Amino acid sequence: MKSDRLLSILLLLQTRDRVPAQDLAARLEVSVRTIYRDVEALSAAGVPVYAERGRHGGISLLPGYRTDVTGLTAEESRALFVLAGPGAHAALGLDDALGSALRKVMAALPAPHRPAAELTSRRILVDASRWKGGPQQPVDLEALQDAVFADRRLRLRYRHSGDAEARTYTVDPYGLVAKAGVWYLVADRRGRPRLFRADRMQEARLAAEPVRRRPGVELPEVWEQLRRQVEEREAPLTVTVRVRRERLDMFLRMNGSALRELPREEGTGEWVTARLAYGVVQEVRSLLAFTDRLEILSPPEAREELARAAAAVAALYG
Repeated sequence: MKSDRLLSILLLLQTRDRVPAQDLAARLEVSVRTIYRDVEALSAAGVPVYAERGRHGGISLLPGYRTDVTGLTAEESRALFVLAGPGAHAALGLDDALGSALRKVMAALPAPHRPAAELTSRRILVDASRWKGGPQQPVDLEALQDAVFADRRLRLRYRHSGDAEARTYTVDPYGLVAKAGVWYLVADRRGRPRLFRADRMQEARLAAEPVRRRPGVELPEVWEQLRRQVEEREAPLTVTVRVRRERLDMFLRMNGSALRELPREEGTGEWVTARLAYGVVQEVRSLLAFTDRLEILSPPEAREELARAAAAVAALYG
């Protein structure tokens, strides 16, 4: 709707000194001619907006002009109050700031929208932490935040999973990502994207030199690339198993990340067949937790590996 577009233009201009008409047109998915007509409409309504043509031109508001109109619809107001649980904000030291910001937003909302927004904050809660996550390694995000916001390089002492000793890296950070209750640093090392878990960092220090990010590359793009590498990594070993039906729910919860396809439930039989993908054959030892409620059908080397594991456990307790 035109009224929504006019308000969007006004709010965008308040956050930037000058915006090219082409940028506004692309952002709002209209033509440049439409943008100029909208600017004329804003001016006719008393908004001190003007356009400068030419190579370095654009559309601007007179310096110092601000409007208190939030422009939020009822749905947008409710969306602001559906926020993740306090864990992420607490880790960043922003718990108090979040509460203060939401109080200010509530005060600025149009009166008819306030009851719905307040009710949403009481009825909807998003908890990003995992079930039974267990004790977590303390994470100090202060140095990481300093590097991200000051655009400085970082010196890390970092221990990879399975390594006894930490290694030293110099990285160029793009930003921080919280996924399922775990904080990650997204950074380049020698011009290539890398992912570092914050709870495996033994030391993080700001370097004197400025960050050296790849031109035009932003955090969401790098994160998406790294996320795909993790989730779509080809596992060389496919293992077919059968699971007793009464243990299927637990099997899916514990092995969801390794599932290659959904289990085949054929009829009402006692067993359900599933296929799992592993990087190395030793990973099948985790299936020993299901004792005789699970059997590996193929390949033979996976059956032999689990049999060796079971024999070692039996010998230990024999």
